[in-house]
Amino acid sequence: MNIDKQVEILMQGTEYGDATMKESMEKELRQRLIASEKTGKPLRVYCGYDPTSTDLHLGHTISMRKMRQFQDLGHEITFLIGSYTALVGDPSDKNKARPILSEEKILENSETYAEQAFRVLDKEKTIVRYNGEWLSKLTLIDLIRLGQNFTIQQFLARENFAKRMDSGTPIFLHETFYPLMQGYDAVAMETDVQIGGTDQLFNIMMGGRKLQEAMGQKPLVGIICGILPGTDGVQRMSKSTGNIVPINSGAEDMYGKLMSIPDSAMEAYFRLVTRYAPTDIDALLSGLASGSKHPRDVKMELAREIVSIFYGKDLAQPAEDAFVALFQKKAVPDDMPEYTLEAGQTLLEVLVATKLVASKSEAYRMAKQNAIRLDGKKLHDVRVEFSNPGVLQVGKRKFVRVK
Repeated sequence: MNIDKQVEILMQGTEYGDATMKESMEKELRQRLIASEKTGKPLRVYCGYDPTSTDLHLGHTISMRKMRQFQDLGHEITFLIGSYTALVGDPSDKNKARPILSEEKILENSETYAEQAFRVLDKEKTIVRYNGEWLSKLTLIDLIRLGQNFTIQQFLARENFAKRMDSGTPIFLHETFYPLMQGYDAVAMETDVQIGGTDQLFNIMMGGRKLQEAMGQKPLVGIICGILPGTDGVQRMSKSTGNIVPINSGAEDMYGKLMSIPDSAMEAYFRLVTRYAPTDIDALLSGLASGSKHPRDVKMELAREIVSIFYGKDLAQPAEDAFVALFQKKAVPDDMPEYTLEAGQTLLEVLVATKLVASKSEAYRMAKQNAIRLDGKKLHDVRVEFSNPGVLQVGKRKFVRVK
C-alpha cells in the first residue's frame, strides 16, 4: 500500500477541531511513515485505557480499530492499561472530579480488558503493558520536574475546568496530575504515535508531545479519533447513560442494538467502527441520499459488518437471521408505546412505570417464567439497573420501546 493510501486510511475518522492542527498531524504522520518504510523500523503506536469498569463497549473500540489499522500495516502496537492513571481519574470532559478507585478495584477491572481488546487486535502481535511499571517509580522530585513544563493557566484554559471555575465547582489539585502522568507514558515508551478520542486532545497534544520534546525526544503524532454516539444517536456512548453496545454480550445482542440506532448516526458508525474504505462509505452514503439504497438495508449491512468484526461471519449471519425473524416478520409490532428511561432506574421500576406488569409481584413472576425480554434477550433479574434502550417485551403481546 502506498504512503498516500496509508495516510488516507489512518486519518479517516479523525477530528482535531482545528484544520491547521489536522494538517500538521497528517504531514508529520506522512513523514514518520516514509521514514519507517526507508529504515524498515516499525512505528511505536499506543493507546491507553483506564480500567474504571469491567467491560468495554463499542465506543472504546474506535481507538482499537485505529490501532489495528497500524498493526495491519506492520507497526508495533501497545495496549496500555492505565493501572496508575486510573488512580487519579481522567478529568477530561468531566464536570466534577472522578471518584478515586482502589488499587484492588483497578486490578480487578483490568483483568478482562486485554482479552476483550483481542476481539479487535491481533493477540500475537499486541504488546500489553501497565503504566504502573514506570509511574510507580517516579519520586516527588520527578513529579516537580515534570510539572515545570506546564502552567496553571494551561490547565484552567481547558473548557471543562473553565466551566467548573465559573460555576464554583471544585477543581482538585490531583486532577492536574493526569496529563503529566499520561504524557510520561509517551516518554517512557518513546512513542511515535498516540491514539485517543477528542476528549484526549489536551492530554495528547499538551501532555505527551510537550514532555517528549522537553526530554529530548521527537514529539509524537497525535491521532485523534471522533467520539462514537450511543444507540440514541445523540450522546456519546457511555455506560452511565445506558446507550452502549457491549462487545461481550453476544452476536445477536450486538446486532439488535446496532439496528436500533437512528439513521442519522449510521455515517459515524461506518466511519469510526467498520473496516470499509472511505470511498466505499461515500458510495453507500451517496446511495442513501439518492434513494437508490434503503436505510434499513444499509443499516443491516452496517450491523452485519460490525458483528463480523467482533464475532466473525459465522455468527453474524445467524444474528441477522434472528433479528429478521423477530422484527421483520412481525413477531414485534411496528407501532408501540414509548418510554423515556430515567438515570438509575431498575428493570422492575421500568416494568411498573410502563404498566407492562400490574404489580411488582407480577414482575418477579414473569421473570421466573422467562417472559421478559429486551430486544429478544431474556431478562431474569428485575432488580438490576435497566441496561440500555430497546424494545421491552412481557409475554407475547405487551411491548414498549424504551428510549
